[in-house]
Amino acid sequence: MSLGERLRGLLDLTRPGNTIAAALLTATGVFVAAPDAILGGQREAVAAIAATACATAAGNAVNDYFDHEIDRINRPDRAIPRGAVSPRGALAFSIALFLSAVVAAAALPLVAIAIAVTNLLALVAYTKLFKGLPGVGNAVVAYLTGSTFLFGAAAVGWVSDAAVLFVLAAVATFTREIVKDVEDIDGDREQGLRTLPIVVGERRALWVGVVAMALAILASPVPYIFGTLGVVYLLLVVPADALMLGAAFQSFENPSRGQRRLKLGMFLAAGAFIVGRATGALV
Repeated sequence: MSLGERLRGLLDLTRPGNTIAAALLTATGVFVAAPDAILGGQREAVAAIAATACATAAGNAVNDYFDHEIDRINRPDRAIPRGAVSPRGALAFSIALFLSAVVAAAALPLVAIAIAVTNLLALVAYTKLFKGLPGVGNAVVAYLTGSTFLFGAAAVGWVSDAAVLFVLAAVATFTREIVKDVEDIDGDREQGLRTLPIVVGERRALWVGVVAMALAILASPVPYIFGTLGVVYLLLVVPADALMLGAAFQSFENPSRGQRRLKLGMFLAAGAFIVGRATGALV
């Protein structure tokens, strides 16, 4: 296999789209807490974004290492099943990325470091300890996604500034992870995993996601109600809420499309926070 194919395999292990998305979510948390920090390239802001990118890439790579047998069924096009990277090579690559994340996070405030340590431990433990537990694996991934906002905010300001955004992102991700488990049910069942759709059935699992999404949407007006963000935020977050709830229902008929729209809705909600923060508390 050529060097170019091996390098592409390493890049694929990081899931570039997911890694960039996670870095952008951390940048959003920074901006919500302290707009000047992101606009001025504050050292803590840059370090938090870099740490998130490295940790996310590392988590994706180590997940592929542990999951390479399942991926031969569910995702045969991934780097290890197709032979672009060996399992041992993927593990070594993930360790290097984890160490890079630790170095980047070391100069951050203690609260941010605590979040980073918790997340790194969760990333390492996810596949072996949590993934096969009904709903627990989904909740861990949901927390990890939502916590990127908290991490960004903690790096430059207060965690509470991004609390509602954390809830929306975490619950949208929780619902999306359930939908993905429905898509992967055949491979997961063959490997003996006990995901939520396997344990309670596909439709019941999807209803859990719908109810969770609806409850999170009820929390989305909180920044407007308390005057933290103005009417511009509210006007933008309502369509994002509608898209996410509609996507959760759509997953009953088309899980692939539903989970893609859930992801889009989460980013639209993040955009509502960005615009709301940029425009100030309008009345």
